Amino acid sequence: MPNFVKPRRSAPATSTPAPNAETLPRVCVIGAGASGIAAAKALHVAGIPFDCFEQGSVIGGNWVYDNPNGVSACYETLEINTSCPRMAFSDFPMPADYPPYARHDQVRAYFESYVEHFGFRHRITFGTTVERVEQAQDGTWSVRTTGPAGERVESYDAVLVANGHHWDPRWPDPTPGTFTGEQIHAHDYRSADQLAGRDVVVVGMGNSGLDIAVEASKVARSTTLAVRRSHWVMRKMLLGKPADRVAMPGWAPGWVISAGLRVAALTAGDLTRYGIPRPTHRPGQAHPVQSGQIRARLRAGAISPRPQIDRFEGDTIVFADGTRSRADLIVWATGYRVSFPFFDPELVAAPENDLPLWKRTVHPDLPGLYFVGLLQPLGAVMPLAEAQCAWIAETLAGRYLPPPDTEIRSQMTAEHDRAKRRFYNSPRHTMEVDFDHYLWSLERERRRGARRARAAR
Repeated sequence: MPNFVKPRRSAPATSTPAPNAETLPRVCVIGAGASGIAAAKALHVAGIPFDCFEQGSVIGGNWVYDNPNGVSACYETLEINTSCPRMAFSDFPMPADYPPYARHDQVRAYFESYVEHFGFRHRITFGTTVERVEQAQDGTWSVRTTGPAGERVESYDAVLVANGHHWDPRWPDPTPGTFTGEQIHAHDYRSADQLAGRDVVVVGMGNSGLDIAVEASKVARSTTLAVRRSHWVMRKMLLGKPADRVAMPGWAPGWVISAGLRVAALTAGDLTRYGIPRPTHRPGQAHPVQSGQIRARLRAGAISPRPQIDRFEGDTIVFADGTRSRADLIVWATGYRVSFPFFDPELVAAPENDLPLWKRTVHPDLPGLYFVGLLQPLGAVMPLAEAQCAWIAETLAGRYLPPPDTEIRSQMTAEHDRAKRRFYNSPRHTMEVDFDHYLWSLERERRRGARRARAAR
């Protein structure tokens, strides 16, 4: 069934730390954002010894406005694009008085409550940067950190990478000509104060690009939306309810899910009437884009759509169709690079954001290394990260046994190729998964692995 977290699913609070079994593997968790705290909680309740290192001084990662870690992309009007029951961790629902789509401050408060409820804040070491992660000859992992205690090097049996993938801005190739105004990436956008009274050009039609264009249209002198590749833009509410509450069962094939997305996109309303070009891909072949206000702002003439930028001429931008706009600020909403600054690129890298993993978690060539939240679902990351971490904890505790290596690699290749066939070729789609299908598939594998583990005893 689709993943909806209701209040009755709340797990009991944890008042005392779970005992750590000295015979279990010792684990390092990198990051205390949404995926990192899911990892810490799973290890904590399983009694697996671990350290969790967070570069900043607070939990929440990308959902913390002006996060002291310096890499959050959170902006003042940010809210979730997945409804609260579809975003919540399975055993800790979001508060009943939250709106259908929670604001960033509400999401941060939810994460804080989650950590307090399950009692593992003391397991997180703040103000600590993971500088280097290397595999030793005996298969263990050497982790070098710098923090309040200075530089330290520790050895771990496993490393869970939860450093996020929306923090390293991807800039476009250089544009011909010279621009005399200011250029920022959407990662550096914080509030409408940066846009007020200016001639703004927003490049990119993803969720952040549309959010920023809408805000600019309210306070800027002029707002232009430069569309390099058009998208189907869905509404967040449908018949008075969050649109994602109408979900397909997890076992539904990809074409059924795609068909549902096509219906949602087509019923949301055609943007071509406002000057936005028709997308060249079908609904369901790209990561969903949602906006509750873009149609109204386009209809009011507050946003001028244009094709991609052709060149700069001082304070003037020339677009591919020959039209021109004066500008003193360009906001590049052009996505992010998947980066692991603590790995030698020859060990782990994701060129063009492409890093094949089994179930988007396991690197078959590097035992003991796991990736959490390194996926782009048609929905929220949090429930998927939680499922990944439960699976990892079962593996480390010996309650799950993987299939043969050949089967792992075969599945990984098939999953990777299937995603490439379904979504158009782009760095943003190298990690795409179907939300409910991923949860269903992983749960099925966990059950199979549990049976293998019992049979091997």
